[in-house]
Amino acid sequence: MILHLDIDCFFVSAHRTRDKSLMNIPTAVGGRSNLNIFSKSKHKRVVSDSNGAFVSSIVSEQDPNAQEYFKDENGRIRGIITTSSYEARAFGVKTAMSVNEALRLCPHLKMIAPNYPLYHELSYKLLQFLEYETPQVEQFSIDEYFADVTGWVEDKDVEIFAKRLKDKIEKIFDLPISIGVAKSKYLSKLATEYAKPHGVKVVFEDEVNDFIKDIPIEKFPGIGQGYQMRLRAHNIKTLGQIREKKHIFYAWKKPGIQLYNRVCGIKDFVLEKKAASKSIGIGRSFDPINNREEIKRRIIILARYLAFLVFKKRVNPQTFFIKIKYEFDSKSKSSFSTNRLFSEKFFKDEIIKMFNANDIHPTHSIIQLNITVSNFMEQKMDSFNLLEYENDLKKKQLNNKLNELRDKFGVDIIKNATEL
Repeated sequence: MILHLDIDCFFVSAHRTRDKSLMNIPTAVGGRSNLNIFSKSKHKRVVSDSNGAFVSSIVSEQDPNAQEYFKDENGRIRGIITTSSYEARAFGVKTAMSVNEALRLCPHLKMIAPNYPLYHELSYKLLQFLEYETPQVEQFSIDEYFADVTGWVEDKDVEIFAKRLKDKIEKIFDLPISIGVAKSKYLSKLATEYAKPHGVKVVFEDEVNDFIKDIPIEKFPGIGQGYQMRLRAHNIKTLGQIREKKHIFYAWKKPGIQLYNRVCGIKDFVLEKKAASKSIGIGRSFDPINNREEIKRRIIILARYLAFLVFKKRVNPQTFFIKIKYEFDSKSKSSFSTNRLFSEKFFKDEIIKMFNANDIHPTHSIIQLNITVSNFMEQKMDSFNLLEYENDLKKKQLNNKLNELRDKFGVDIIKNATEL
């Protein structure tokens, strides 16, 4: 049997582990995009190895005493809701809703600034706990896990096991959790929706047909808007109807067969460990900015952070990528490949050149920047441009010394003059 574990209202629940005054009141985490990396004032930021915790590698804790952190410098309420408590949901507050709308629906809503280091810490500790308590674990998102107990716990005992595991997690981590159990991953994830809040739902193999019979198709993980429209065109509105119309899905070849099997719990995927990263990126959205010098300052800052992540990962990227998003939804993107030894200065120089060459609307304001590195190569001398290798090696050695200081004292301890 496969267990799907989902921490209830994770970000809010994480804050409640530290602040019991938040219990049983409408609470939400969210607000403005994390733009303080561009601030000229001093902040201490750290970089975490996310270890499958699905959180940003660049983490900083906002001032927990800031009462109206979600307002901009003009006093306007900005940002979106990331997570809301069940008490807030009773007023209609939902994930991805604007903070403005949430406060209109629930004027006494307690808004909390995100604390990504806390989420990372709890998520990773719970992963370690599950790896000890169960034979095989896959972390699916920051607050979701699959655990395969097939052959380790008898089917007749799996509900007792799941309830004990839930109680252990709540006792050790002070986190409420819901657990769905079924023969396959997708059905166990679906079952979790019927275990919430703070419960356990087991769907045995001979109960699958009755369980899925009347569930709307939009409830199934993996059936998006496009597939919903396609299914409704065939008058398929419930998961039970999918099971009854196998011939339609098999006519759709691999995607249709895959969906049919997932819904019916047939030939589901095995659990997977998180694969090694193939790329590293960082980006930010912000209010429209027309000043190109300010844009370049922000690119340099993003490049410094990304170069530090490269240092932490001990990789040597050979491909750089930049994406620019303008006001009114126009976009520009470009990539560049090299055989040079990576260093922060080389990366900054190249990414600015890429911006200058690909700023296709120089009179338009920019609202988003993203930069990424990929194509990691072994750091062997014969892999690189030999004409530049000696000079690049000196830059990299200096780079490493700077980053060792950043690792100890924070990423902002040493900045480029153009950032200030």
